[in-house]
Amino acid sequence: MAGISIGELSRLTGVHIETIRYFEKVGLVDKPDRTEGGHRVYADQHVRRLGFIKRARELGFSPDEVRAILSLGGPENACCDEVREIAVHHLEQVRRKMADLARLERLLASTVERCSGGHVPECAVIDMLETAAS
Repeated sequence: MAGISIGELSRLTGVHIETIRYFEKVGLVDKPDRTEGGHRVYADQHVRRLGFIKRARELGFSPDEVRAILSLGGPENACCDEVREIAVHHLEQVRRKMADLARLERLLASTVERCSGGHVPECAVIDMLETAAS
């Protein structure tokens, strides 16, 4: 039986072997055929799907969003209009996170600017952290 071993699949996709097994377990990747000896034998569609999942995760899509796209047919058959809805929702989340990070950056920058950096007990950073914790 010709095919791709799990080690080769890992090398081709850059996805760790344990992650591949996990994706199989949770149903993101179809279980592969097995040899008589019980070794997994993957096909080209596994390479494509695993690469798709990896890239989607790199772009910040949640496991549920990835699963939703895959349930629509994945990279082979999903319709653009349905995938677009998921992507628009994800984009909104990314923009919210960016706004939160911009607020955080402004707060930290202004606090660090007020901090003398001297070896003294008064510290704007400590004050800010204590205020936020209250």
